[in-house]
Amino acid sequence: MKDRQITRLSAAKLSALLRRRELSAVEAAEAYLSEIESRDPEIGAYLAVTADTARARAAAVDAARLRGEELPPLAGVPVALKDNICTRFAPTTCASRMLEGFTPPYDAHVVERLEAGRMVPLGKCNMDEFAMGSTTESSFFQITRNPADPSRVPGGSSGGSAAAVAACEAPCALGSDTGGSIRQPAAFCGVVGMKPTYGAVSRYGLVAFASSLDQIGPLTRTVRDSALLLDVIAGHDPRDATSLAREWGSFGSQLGREAGGLRAALPAEFFGEGIAPEVSAAVKAAAARYERLGVRVEEVSLPTLRHALPAYYVLSSAEASSNLARFDGVRCGFRAEGCRDIGELYRESRSQGFGAEVKRRILLGSFVLSAGYYDAYYKKALEVRTLVQRDFARVFERFDFLLAPVAPTTACRLGEKRNSPLEMYMGDVCTVPVNIAGLPALSMPCGTGARGLPIGMQLIGRPFSEQLLYRAAYAYDQGEGGKQP
Repeated sequence: MKDRQITRLSAAKLSALLRRRELSAVEAAEAYLSEIESRDPEIGAYLAVTADTARARAAAVDAARLRGEELPPLAGVPVALKDNICTRFAPTTCASRMLEGFTPPYDAHVVERLEAGRMVPLGKCNMDEFAMGSTTESSFFQITRNPADPSRVPGGSSGGSAAAVAACEAPCALGSDTGGSIRQPAAFCGVVGMKPTYGAVSRYGLVAFASSLDQIGPLTRTVRDSALLLDVIAGHDPRDATSLAREWGSFGSQLGREAGGLRAALPAEFFGEGIAPEVSAAVKAAAARYERLGVRVEEVSLPTLRHALPAYYVLSSAEASSNLARFDGVRCGFRAEGCRDIGELYRESRSQGFGAEVKRRILLGSFVLSAGYYDAYYKKALEVRTLVQRDFARVFERFDFLLAPVAPTTACRLGEKRNSPLEMYMGDVCTVPVNIAGLPALSMPCGTGARGLPIGMQLIGRPFSEQLLYRAAYAYDQGEGGKQP
């Protein structure tokens, strides 16, 4: 089988070939490493390619299979990781000068799970610095381009992970989602992204942005692949106090069940001002397709959603200012040279080590937590969070999932929003309510815009409803002549 044929396979199909020994794990790894070497100079998805580790892990899987060992479902399947996930075998920089060259002394919980699942790590993917951004342009090291149109952004902050999957430089990848950072790049790049229920996947070893919002999840080319990868990484971890101790079962257990009988809500607040007509039309066309599949679709209102975006930026920035206080030039991270005293060392290390967007959010977070402003901003944002959660809970009393756009527009041109942070922040209006409420949400393609750019829709569920979301997403792809495996 030719390299190009291998790299176009879904993770599920690749796994099947590996199990039948029609393909070796080493052959699969080499095919992807070759694709990265050929394609990534244009795309810029990877910050580090771990070729030696990939070859060694792949060879070990092949040897185990020859010995007749029973291996996990995705054994030998390559995977890429966002560069805010700690790895002992490669640097973890968060795409920041602050952590340039830093290699952690431990693996994140999800990396341990990937190793237990005998998956093959291809490398670390580019991102917005410390996961703060929506375009992957704030990286200290390089920009990442959208494989659908290299003149456009891949989204962010997990833009490198989404681009790697879309460009066939990895069959699947891990990203993190604080306010839409898995779902939005998935939508821009035309792949599948899952933000699980908060606590489903351990945050141990994920460099924190906003601890009450961060969640690791999969980026894949198919719905089935997403469920398979989530099976690998989800589960309780006592090292993370927010990790949920529950039995999840197989996330793909409902794949193949018809969607008929399910109830879907269209939130009116996600189809108003600021949503591009082509995006609104594509999602409403998807709703009509669901109706033909037997899903009851009804428009609803969640009035508090209009307050979710400002509340999110208050909460996330407050948490970021606290989490990033450790990077001071003394305890860890970049250290400025030639400073005369400790005050100057702190100031210069942080000024030189952090990029503009990170500094902007630290300053905002410090302000809303400061004396005299805590009640006016941070406390009110917490109150909005509660109201948003209640609004979602009310809707889920009648509906199984919500259907909504992922982003107001398709991918913008490189540099278009670089100097307009408020415009960039408005791009998160459809995704941040999910994080505030701790809900699962799946992003998947639902069409293309006038310029041929991917459009994504998100399926939002009540807590712990990942299986149902996968069922509904898979039914959409299979229905009316769909061919997704």
